[in-house]
Amino acid sequence: MSLATVHLVRHGEVHNPERVLYGRLPNFHLSELGQEMAQRVAGHFAARVDDGARIVRVVASPLTRAQETAAPIAQRLGLDIVTDDRVIEAYSRFEGMAQVARQLRYPRHWLLLANPFRPSWGEPYSQQVGRMRAAVDDARRAAVAQVDTDGPAGPVEVIVVSHQLPIWVSRLAAENRRLWHDPRDRECTLTSITSLDFDGGRLVGVRYEEPSADLLAGAANLPGA
Repeated sequence: MSLATVHLVRHGEVHNPERVLYGRLPNFHLSELGQEMAQRVAGHFAARVDDGARIVRVVASPLTRAQETAAPIAQRLGLDIVTDDRVIEAYSRFEGMAQVARQLRYPRHWLLLANPFRPSWGEPYSQQVGRMRAAVDDARRAAVAQVDTDGPAGPVEVIVVSHQLPIWVSRLAAENRRLWHDPRDRECTLTSITSLDFDGGRLVGVRYEEPSADLLAGAANLPGA
């Protein structure tokens, strides 16, 4: 069977002084700190390649912050970025709202909170898992086929730059945990790496690491952003 790992990378910090829940809105760029985080995670993967890892594919969400995080990774590895709409941020009806916690005090928003298990305010968790897993499987198969064509078979790795919520619910599903959760409890920090290990089409392991851990203390971090 073909061994493969798909690394789900969250984007770096975004320049967002108004603390807007930007969701799928365009033109939210990385901050200076976010750019440093992107360089940090790029160096992490470059070091893996130096140690013998075969990373052959970089996939990214079409949103600006994901593309800007993927760019130094692709450059360091000498790869092109494959843009995949399926790894985009989750849709939310709170998108574009600033100071969301304060806004939710107003009764006009309460109907959106009727079913936190689905959730009622945006894209269902199960739908996010489905599109993410389809993108992961397609990227994994393409990488395995490329390696089989280019040289001897062996472990292969793919990087997918996405967003906190789709990555987190993908991990919950991979670990057979319930999908509904408190956003404050997500283990998916900026430029963190959630790695899915496959043996053929079978998921055999989940790993997590934070190459930018020392940069997080000064970072702005909105749940779901």
